[in-house]
Amino acid sequence: MELCIQLSITMLGKQLIQNNLFEIGIPKLKKVIRFIRSKQGAFQEEERQKKLQRYETDHFLEPFAGLTPEYMEMIIQFGFVTLFVASFPLAPLFALLNNIIEIRLDAKKFVTELRRPVAARAKDIGIWYNILKGVAKVAVIINAFVISFTSDFIPRMVYQYMYSPDGSMHGFVNHTLSYFNVSHFQEGKETLDPLHLGYPVEICRYKDYREPPWSATPYEISKEFWTVLAVRLAFVIVFQNIVMLMSDIVDWLIPDIPKDISLQIHKEKILLVDHFMKEEQRKIHILESRVSTGSKEVFSRSNNNITTITHSCSQLHTKCTKASNASNDVFIVQS
Repeated sequence: MELCIQLSITMLGKQLIQNNLFEIGIPKLKKVIRFIRSKQGAFQEEERQKKLQRYETDHFLEPFAGLTPEYMEMIIQFGFVTLFVASFPLAPLFALLNNIIEIRLDAKKFVTELRRPVAARAKDIGIWYNILKGVAKVAVIINAFVISFTSDFIPRMVYQYMYSPDGSMHGFVNHTLSYFNVSHFQEGKETLDPLHLGYPVEICRYKDYREPPWSATPYEISKEFWTVLAVRLAFVIVFQNIVMLMSDIVDWLIPDIPKDISLQIHKEKILLVDHFMKEEQRKIHILESRVSTGSKEVFSRSNNNITTITHSCSQLHTKCTKASNASNDVFIVQS
């Protein structure tokens, strides 16, 4: 009950009223303070606004501080809604009302109170998705423990199927009450008036699973307590696995990307691959043409070199022949 009251105050007072007032009130207050510090009258301000362009007037607005505060606010709200929804079932309703109001306040704030943010391409919300996913998994475990340990659902089920003689809930309250002998009170803690009911009280009852005072181990935890505790822990495990399984099934049935968009993305990838393949083939064809042209030039150059060498050799042979003939003529003349 205390947790329910605290969550109602948090969701209704802090989230719905305080945060929304701060969303629109703080930027307004900062704008007034900047106007007072500028020491310009209303007429001068109006004349200045007429002369400046839109992007110049936006420069005098509050600087954009990023989306981290907005994400943080949503994460906190998501945590309140999911972690303790078993204790306060109206939390999702208050969160919906808060978001309906806040979405318009944020729109007004981003348009009229803040500078225009610089656009940046993003694939998703980044690390915030992992935080939301982690909070959701922790919420399943916490709600399982809240249902199991703060309600009479498990003790009632255990009594009905294990201890009830006829399978009904008759005698459940008596089963959950233990016995206590008032003579076992510590000194100084006994009742001031033992006869306030008109007769002496020897045995009283209290809600717990304890052994009676006449047993061999008085006031020790009874086996019913361990039975209920085991069933509670088993319920936590079963509840967690069932919810996780249902979450996976819903995630499989409802994909993150619609089918038509996924098909369009697939077609774009195929066209992109085809374009890359054609571009690579064109580059290979250009390289092959250059290589073939270069080989032809090398072959023609080698042929020219061979022709030049052959011509030089023939000229040298002619000179050698003439020289040998001249030497023979000289030898004949001398002889």
